[in-house]
Amino acid sequence: MKKYEINKDGRCVALRSFSDVKAGDVGGYVDSEKNLSQEGNCWVYDDALVSGDALVSGDAIVSGNAWVSGDAFVDAVRAATS
Repeated sequence: MKKYEINKDGRCVALRSFSDVKAGDVGGYVDSEKNLSQEGNCWVYDDALVSGDALVSGDAIVSGNAWVSGDAFVDAVRAATS
C-alpha cells in the first residue's frame, strides 16, 4: 500500500499514518516517486526538496530548507529499544 502521493505542487501527501506523519499531512517537495521510498518511515518535511536521482529511504528524514539532489542516497535505521 502506498504511503504517499505527489500533489500538483510537487509536494508529498501522506495517504496513511506512519511514524509522526498523519494521513493527509503535506510534506516537502519531491520530483518523482523515485526520490522517496514508499517503504519505511522516511519522509520529506517542511520546504525540503529531493530531486534528480537522489533517494530518501529507510527511516531517514529530510527537513527544514534542505536540498538533496544528484546521486545522493539518504538512509537511516531507527535503533531498536528494549
